[in-house]
Amino acid sequence: MYGPDVTFLGVERCTVAQPETYADADVVIVGAPFDGGTSHRPGTRFGPAAMRQACYLPHDGSRPSLALRVDALQDLTVYDAGDVEMFAGDIERSLGALESAVHAVASAGAIPIILGGDHTIALPDATGVARHLGFGRVSLVHFDAHADTGDVEFGSLYGHGQPMRRLIDSGAVRGDRFLQIGLRGYWPGPDTLTWMAAQRMRSYEMTEIVARGLDHCLTDAFAIAVDECDGVFLSVDVDVVDPGMAPGTGTPEPGGLTARQLLDAVRRCCYELPVVGVDIVEVSPPYDHAEITAYLGNRVVLEALSAIARRRRDAADGTRWDPTQPLLDAR
Repeated sequence: MYGPDVTFLGVERCTVAQPETYADADVVIVGAPFDGGTSHRPGTRFGPAAMRQACYLPHDGSRPSLALRVDALQDLTVYDAGDVEMFAGDIERSLGALESAVHAVASAGAIPIILGGDHTIALPDATGVARHLGFGRVSLVHFDAHADTGDVEFGSLYGHGQPMRRLIDSGAVRGDRFLQIGLRGYWPGPDTLTWMAAQRMRSYEMTEIVARGLDHCLTDAFAIAVDECDGVFLSVDVDVVDPGMAPGTGTPEPGGLTARQLLDAVRRCCYELPVVGVDIVEVSPPYDHAEITAYLGNRVVLEALSAIARRRRDAADGTRWDPTQPLLDAR
């Protein structure tokens, strides 16, 4: 909808309304250029275009991963369906259109990767996947500075501070299979936290993460995520990263993860878990500096794709990726 009509790093195009154009897809990238749910600084409608283009290498549909020894854009069949039409002035119509698009991709057997957009889109994203796999059968791993479990904000049930409550209220995702990583700061208040506890959510605040270590917290979360569920939806808000490393976002909160920690965590999620959908949200280019946040968003997508490709290769070959292997071994 905004900016040049280009695909993610030059991958082939497809059209959501024409399933035959992605019948062989492993992954379909979908743009969700929506910021009608923001509570503070807008601009995430420009996020999908920024993440598609944020790379200094040729946009040739190839990205070999040094760490994982795969080329996800070649080893997987990846298409870009372009942007869903999302008018910021009509939130319900826009969310409905996105849910339909994500459901179509999931129903075709592909993993949808959605480029946001503000975090309001997590509601249609995870719901679209759950409509295919079954309500209550998809767990959610959520990286964010904020819980996004508000109820009514500015007189609306929909907004970027409320999608997780709406997902649980609808039954699309179980509260006791909802894992949140990186929370911090001064919101939400006690009443919302009490509601979250009643849903049996598991939220890892940054103080706990620092005290216990991110890897330990992820291991705990992964055990819950795969229990009694058929797939995991991964939702990544870039404000989980400290704003010194991701300034281009609407609600920056100091004291977050480093960019390195987020990339490693996304890699672990998509390598170790049966991921059935991913969204990356809250990249707001108007507040970015030198495209720092857009580059991070782009690399989050590439880490997810590369880990999915590596997981599938290891499953097919009976091997396992060794992160301690020196880069040039066996060359």
